Amino acid sequence: MSKAKKAPAPEPKENRILAALPATDYERMLPDLEFIPLPLGLTMSESGDHVHYLHFPVAGIVSLIYDLEDGSSSEIALVGNEGMIGISIFMGGESMPSSTVVQSVGYAFRLSRKVMKREFALGGQLQHLSLLYTQALIAQTSQTAVCNQHHSLEQQLCRWLLMSADRLHENKLVITQALIAHLLGVRRESVTAAAGLLQKDGLITYARGLIRITDRPRLEKRVCECYMAVRCEYERLLPKPRGSK
Repeated sequence: MSKAKKAPAPEPKENRILAALPATDYERMLPDLEFIPLPLGLTMSESGDHVHYLHFPVAGIVSLIYDLEDGSSSEIALVGNEGMIGISIFMGGESMPSSTVVQSVGYAFRLSRKVMKREFALGGQLQHLSLLYTQALIAQTSQTAVCNQHHSLEQQLCRWLLMSADRLHENKLVITQALIAHLLGVRRESVTAAAGLLQKDGLITYARGLIRITDRPRLEKRVCECYMAVRCEYERLLPKPRGSK
């Protein structure tokens, strides 16, 4: 009986920002890129932490979460292989008011603060891409605030499902309704009711912590304009994935 083949190890260029670097820049940085796993629930940094590494995810999702004094919290942005974690390193603030938590299992390559500051100071393509990504991230956090204030929970859930699926590059999400409620900053019962309506209408299926998007076109029609506003901004600002036209 033949042994099952191992999946190929992730490569740094599976991150869209690293993939867009000129060959000379990428080869110079490559020895300093350290591969790390991103297990579910890992807190990469707390609010106010001095950030020591810039992370480039190649798989999975990291959530930026804002915690309030009363113990409640809400997700303000999602980051997948299109982006980076730790922008305070090159923006000059050294820390962020949000915490970063792994929402979906994955991997990343990290670069130390010292190396990132050296690369950023060169004023090359990494600096350019980092600033464009920061602009896209600001657009996402701003739109999320508007969405949470003005749109129904069902629309927010649709937006969250589509944005998560985009970053996982598949229509299957391993996550509990309790965690979704925590990320959206609402009661679990409210998420259960909203998800139930989507499942009843044939847009998703949900069972034992596994959500499948079964009719994406109809889900995109059901979502508010916030999803497409953020998606268009990311497509406008960031390099396209490798292999796309």
